[in-house]
Amino acid sequence: QVQLVESGGGLVQAGGSLRLSCAASGRTLSSYVMGWFRQAPGKEREFVAAINWTGRRTYHADSVKGRFTISRDDAKNTVYLQMNSLKPEDTAIYYCAADRTVVLDTRVNEYDYWGQGTQVTVSS
Repeated sequence: QVQLVESGGGLVQAGGSLRLSCAASGRTLSSYVMGWFRQAPGKEREFVAAINWTGRRTYHADSVKGRFTISRDDAKNTVYLQMNSLKPEDTAIYYCAADRTVVLDTRVNEYDYWGQGTQVTVSS
C-alpha cells in the first residue's frame, strides 16, 4: 500500500509559479510510474504529466508542455510538479498518483494509488 500526500498548492497571480510536491509513505516509489492529474470544478479529472520509474522518460499534456515539468527524487520518495507561467485555466485541484505498471499512461483508471489533492488557484 502506498500513501500519497500532496502539498505546495495555493493562490498565485497569472504568470506566477508554484512547485507541487507529492510525498509517499508505505512503500518506495522507485518502481512506480508517477503522474499528476487535475480536476477543475464541473470537469473530469485530466492528465497533466507522468514520469517513469527511472526518471528518464516524461510525458506532459499539450496544455502544459513548456510550462510544467515533472520530476522525481527517489531518495526522498517524492515527486514534484514545477509549474511556471501559470494561467487562470490552470486553476484546479491537483492530484498525485502512482501506477504499478512500467508504461507511462495518461488514463485515470490505470493508476492504483491517489493522494487527496492540493488546490491551485490562479487569479487573472
